Amino acid sequence: MPESSFDAATWSPGPGGSGTWPEALAGTLDPSRRSFVESANAPDADFPIRNLPFGAFSTDTLEPRLGVAIGDRALDLRNVVEAGLLEGLDGRIRCALSAASLDDLLALGRPAWLAARVAISRLLDADHAALRDRADRETFLPAIEDIRLGLPARTRDYTDFYASEHHATNVGRMFRPDNPLMPNWKHLPVGYHGRASSLVPSGTPIRRPHGQTVGPDGPPPAYGPVRLLDYEIEVGFLIGPGNRLGDPIPASRALDHVFGLAIVNDWSARDVQKWEYQPLGPFNAKNFATSISPWVVTLEALAPFMVDGPPRAAGDPENLPYLRHDRDIAIDLELEVAIASKTMRDAGTPATRVSLGNYREMYWSIAQMVAHHTSTGCNLQPGDLMASGTVSGPEESNRGCLLERTWRGENPVELADGTSRRFLQDGDEVVMRGWCGRGERRIGFGACTGIVDPAT
Repeated sequence: MPESSFDAATWSPGPGGSGTWPEALAGTLDPSRRSFVESANAPDADFPIRNLPFGAFSTDTLEPRLGVAIGDRALDLRNVVEAGLLEGLDGRIRCALSAASLDDLLALGRPAWLAARVAISRLLDADHAALRDRADRETFLPAIEDIRLGLPARTRDYTDFYASEHHATNVGRMFRPDNPLMPNWKHLPVGYHGRASSLVPSGTPIRRPHGQTVGPDGPPPAYGPVRLLDYEIEVGFLIGPGNRLGDPIPASRALDHVFGLAIVNDWSARDVQKWEYQPLGPFNAKNFATSISPWVVTLEALAPFMVDGPPRAAGDPENLPYLRHDRDIAIDLELEVAIASKTMRDAGTPATRVSLGNYREMYWSIAQMVAHHTSTGCNLQPGDLMASGTVSGPEESNRGCLLERTWRGENPVELADGTSRRFLQDGDEVVMRGWCGRGERRIGFGACTGIVDPAT
């Protein structure tokens, strides 16, 4: 595939963009377009035709394959390719769309992704007859509620960052009130290498882990079920083409390597974390499970919502040259966390919202995280997952984990069933959602969920 540079300032038809995308690609973002899948045309639909997120699914009769969410349906891409409905695409792209996961498509790079988006968008358009008028149309569009959604890619490596100044400052104040941020924090995107083997798709139950912890009086430690189980709402981004070992990716080219975004829940055992984190940081407190939402929203779909990040405060250090990018972007992405106890679910009571934040508040950008990760020459591979760290904002209601939201349990949150939460209890379901825009411009990420099972 030929090279292409993702340049938000010239590609994005959104705020600050010059609208120079190819006409066919820009047309996929037109909010007036409709699909023949009527559920995609509802004003509150997560997956209208201008979204087209990718995921992997299976059924009792279908082996794993790729799909694109459209309304309350999933377009079966293998079925579509085998029926000859995407013949205009390069054979390598059609082969990648017929695979069981996104890995092959990720490796092809942005020109292939753009071509696939235009072709799929045309196929699902209300005015395009090739699929719309087929008598067997429903076999290409199973209902999302009838399929099993899995992990979108075979992720080999997972890295988690700590990119929110609000989150880092809040947590720091709990333990270092006079000096909450570590000296390095505003000089580099802090991160740690997570555990790819314990990534799980949304809906997977999370068993309360055991761990080594200490009580309020300190050592000696004890081993048993963790008491302070928490969630962290984060934004994950999936890597496409990698880089050769030894070749850093500059910030100005970093988005060329990013396919799209998903919601991530970085489940955390806070009592384990408190005991183990010095001197090397997160380990068993984080490695037991990380949930990821099944649909990956592409950067192309997010282009209208690309904005400038928050301005640096007076006195903040200037970024080193490898972290500078004069056309860097943030994303205006609302992120909600809600909790439903077992009692609430049994009674049909909706989950209680406990926080609402926005990804545009992050101090470090996606491009800077990619550039820093590879600044040593570390090589990325297609399917690698990176996550932002907890997304928090300036208000108490914006705090993206219970450690912050309840301030170490001192200010519990109230649920609709009359109970309160300092940290998660067995039977609790955590429901995370994300969306950009409102009304006709709205697109969504769907849900990332998980229910806490008791320790065994």
